[in-house]
Order: sequence, then C-alpha cells, then structure tokens
Amino acid sequence: MRTIPDPAAALTPAGERIHDVAARLFYERGIRATGVDLVADEAGTTKKTLYDRFGSKDGLVAFYLGRRRLRWQRFVLDRLDGVAPGLPRIRAMYDALEEWLADASRGCGFVNAHAEIAGTDHPGLAVVHAEKAWARALYVEFSRDAGVADPEIVGTGLFLLHEGAVVASTAGGVADAIAVARQSARALIAGAVAAASPGAADSVVAEPVR
Repeated sequence: MRTIPDPAAALTPAGERIHDVAARLFYERGIRATGVDLVADEAGTTKKTLYDRFGSKDGLVAFYLGRRRLRWQRFVLDRLDGVAPGLPRIRAMYDALEEWLADASRGCGFVNAHAEIAGTDHPGLAVVHAEKAWARALYVEFSRDAGVADPEIVGTGLFLLHEGAVVASTAGGVADAIAVARQSARALIAGAVAAASPGAADSVVAEPVR
C-alpha cells in the first residue's frame, strides 16, 4: 500500500486539486457518500492520478483529516499567540472555537469522520484521536497554569465542555452553546482555583464574560 503523503508537505498541482475537492465533498456530503469517481471528475483529473498521489480512498481521507488537523491547530495557536497563561487562554480557546464554527455548517469534521470510520482499521482514525488528544492537552496545560487543584480533571472537563458545545451548537441547535460553555468553564475554573487556594477564585469570578 502506498504511503500516505505528509499533510504538511506540498502536493503536485493535481494532488492539491484532488485534496481541495475531496475536503469539500467529504465535509459537505460525507465520506461514504463521496466516491473517487466524483472527486477525480470535479478535480479535472483521473482516478489513476488520485491513486498515484494517495494510494487509495482511505489514504485520501486520512490526508484530508491530517490537513484539516493542521489547519485547525494553526488557527488555534494563532489566536493564542500573545494571550496570557491560565484563564485568558482558556477563554481564548472558546473564542477560537466560536470563530471556527462560524464557517463550519456541519460541525466538527473530525467527529463527522469518526462516525463513519469508527470500528475499522481506517488510517484516518489515528488523526481524529490525535486531534482530540491535542485539544484536551491544551486545556490541561492551561488549567495547570491557572493554578487549579487537579489540572488533569479540570482540563478534561473543559475539553468536554468544548466538545459538547460543538455538538449543541450544530446538531442541538443551541445558538449560544459556546457562550454558555465559556461561562461554565469560568465557573469550573473558579471552583477548582478555590479548592487549591481559598480566596483566589475571587479574581476569576470577577473576569468579564464574553
């Protein structure tokens, strides 16, 4: 089986067209509903070129998820640049999520993909799991910076608020889901900071909600 290209590497012009078309169709229509014939046709190329570049449809899906992961991570890190550690970065994560979802009509592309490829040996699963682990690790790091008593538990809780807000704002139709998650995160941090250092939570509670 051909090795899947590095998502961070540039492709040939034909490879980039194939990826761009596949990324749009996989997100808008779903992975199973999108065949390689359609991708090749809309990209103005052939199935042979697609297989030459990506090895298989599974390889193309894994590459698409890898590129999406890189794009999301760069987006988040750009929004975190220059933001103070602790609560400000936690708040900035929810701000970044809200901005990202403004252009994501079908919610989280990783969750959508997981729903279609879970329970298989699909190479894209490792990409999905790595993305979620990365986001959770950020929340744990920021919780530790905030001085909470148990950053692993609190950070995981913040990550679950993040993931729940994604589902609620799309599938659940809760328009203010991210704002509620942001406010809930502040309350969670305040309680955790108070447990670690009684009285220190007052400064957290005083933070404005956006």
